[in-house]
Amino acid sequence: MSRDNRLARLVKKIEGYPSFLRKPLLNMALRKTVKLVGTAKVEVLQLTKEHSQFRLQNRKKVQNHIGTIHAAGMALIAETATGMVVGMNVPDDKVPVIKTLKVNFLKRAKGDLVAKAHLSDEQIQDILTLEKGEVEVAVSVTDEEGKEPIECQMVWAWTPKRH
Repeated sequence: MSRDNRLARLVKKIEGYPSFLRKPLLNMALRKTVKLVGTAKVEVLQLTKEHSQFRLQNRKKVQNHIGTIHAAGMALIAETATGMVVGMNVPDDKVPVIKTLKVNFLKRAKGDLVAKAHLSDEQIQDILTLEKGEVEVAVSVTDEEGKEPIECQMVWAWTPKRH
């Protein structure tokens, strides 16, 4: 029996479609499921059990008063990247929840942002085997200049679903 959860099965199913349809289908599914991700038009670039990569374009609807991506948008892309990579691993009888979202703003962001999140093999094993637990997910957010305008600490927990 596959150890893939619902999200991993969806991603695997979408990977069977022609390449030009994969990203639009995955974006549509994620944006429909997580409404704020849809509102901000966060875009998936990569999503596996080990890594995720998401982009947020610097568009009017996500800008602050100085024309850069709003602080909440910066936090959203980091939370999305970490949450989705955790979500690829959490068994269907568990629910992932963000426990700590800490963002330090270091500099003004230039242009679009890309968030990359990563889980280690050990972290994935814990998610798959422990009844409940938590994991700090490594994430970096870079702007168009390749600089990191924010640094983040994202801790995700998982617990049994309440029936």
